[in-house]
Amino acid sequence: MSELKLPSPCVVVLVGPGASGKSTWAAEHFGPDLVVSSDRLRALVGAGEDDISASADAFALLDVVVRQRIGRRLTTVVDTLGLDKERRLEWLGLARSAGMACVAVAFDTPAEECRRRNRERTAKRIPADVLTSQLRSWTAVKKELPTEGYDDVLEPTAARVVPTVFVESTAAQARQSEAPVGLRFGLQLSSYTHPAGRAETASWIRDVAERAEAAGFDAIYVMDHFRQIPQVGRAWEDFLESWTTLGYLAACTTRVKLGTLVSGITYRNVAHLGKIAATLDVLSGGRAVCGVGLAWFEAEHKAYGWPFPSVAERYTLLEDALQLLPVLWGPGNKPFRGKVLDVPDTACYPRPLQEHLPLLVGGSGPRTLRLAARYADAVNVFGDVAAVRKAANYLEDSRTELTHLSTTLVGKNHEDLDQLIRKLRPRNVNPARYAETVNAGTVDDQIGRFRELSEAGVAEVMISLPDLGTLDTVADVISAFRM
Repeated sequence: MSELKLPSPCVVVLVGPGASGKSTWAAEHFGPDLVVSSDRLRALVGAGEDDISASADAFALLDVVVRQRIGRRLTTVVDTLGLDKERRLEWLGLARSAGMACVAVAFDTPAEECRRRNRERTAKRIPADVLTSQLRSWTAVKKELPTEGYDDVLEPTAARVVPTVFVESTAAQARQSEAPVGLRFGLQLSSYTHPAGRAETASWIRDVAERAEAAGFDAIYVMDHFRQIPQVGRAWEDFLESWTTLGYLAACTTRVKLGTLVSGITYRNVAHLGKIAATLDVLSGGRAVCGVGLAWFEAEHKAYGWPFPSVAERYTLLEDALQLLPVLWGPGNKPFRGKVLDVPDTACYPRPLQEHLPLLVGGSGPRTLRLAARYADAVNVFGDVAAVRKAANYLEDSRTELTHLSTTLVGKNHEDLDQLIRKLRPRNVNPARYAETVNAGTVDDQIGRFRELSEAGVAEVMISLPDLGTLDTVADVISAFRM
């Protein structure tokens, strides 16, 4: 049975007569903290789940809980009869107001099967005449559901709530299985905190690099910053200088490409940057990639006493740099005079081992994409498949490759993934929101997501792992794209 993937967050309204299997299905496919059950609420406000006299209070409380959860944009599975149209439409309206998907799950269990299940119950048995009334109501309700405006009316099947990027991944994973395409994978190192402490950092990063090569990664990239960025950690956490780290990684590895993702164009004299990249290429045996970008972290500039030019000034500098760097890596020593850069002698010895040292630009803005299309070998972007397609439009008449960076949490299966989310999410952060932030998915989920990115035009995906312990699991994703 194929698994149905519902977008997180969403509202799931269960609809059907008593004993049709609603509570059993909800318990099998959703955590108890997502399910709002009229039976459980009846036990809360009455003498037990079978205390029919407490039904009115239970339903009133259910409406309050559902309203509050949807108001907080939390996935909510409404486990009650769902036969009251006015109440169903109220839940649908709340979901629409919160910008959440809302689906109805129709439990069209045969009447005789409902009656048989009800007779076999030792508790919560429904009076026969009440069940007959519910079955009669269901006949009309199941015809109304498709007209009420839900995103979908579903049959009860295997289901899971997933980050939005994975809703269509099952079909994409099947396409990859049936007609495989190739895709390169890069590992981005964005944090250097680890349990062993500073004295063991060198051995720790060597181990990570060796495991990354063994897992099948094609490249290792490092962020080029001088203090940890707020999106990842705290300013006082240990953070290694990028190009020094790449030099060390060159000695720790034999196959992977090595580069920055990306070097801020304001951080170094551009000619000096060219010399650094050429040196790395020689020492790594021709495996260097030079990533450059506009630079955005103003607090970092202030902390180190560097000027932080305007956006326009940085774009002018970036355009000059994209023209200067290949000149430095090429033959001769002719002068270079750009709009803001003036380099009288472009001698750079030794030359890179690669005949053409790859130049990558980071950024998704139209101006950055146009510069990349004109001067660079690749451009690195963020975002979903729609954003990637938009970026690809800027590159369609160029030979510039499209690459994609994302934080990626990979679990062997959804049970393993749930454990990782519980372990890694920060305190007071909703697990579903954390899962969305880190693109948390199973191996099959990720194969589907990366297939979709490939179909949108991506040639290489760079991933930052919230838990480097998952490198072996990521190997299963990479292997699906090896031709």
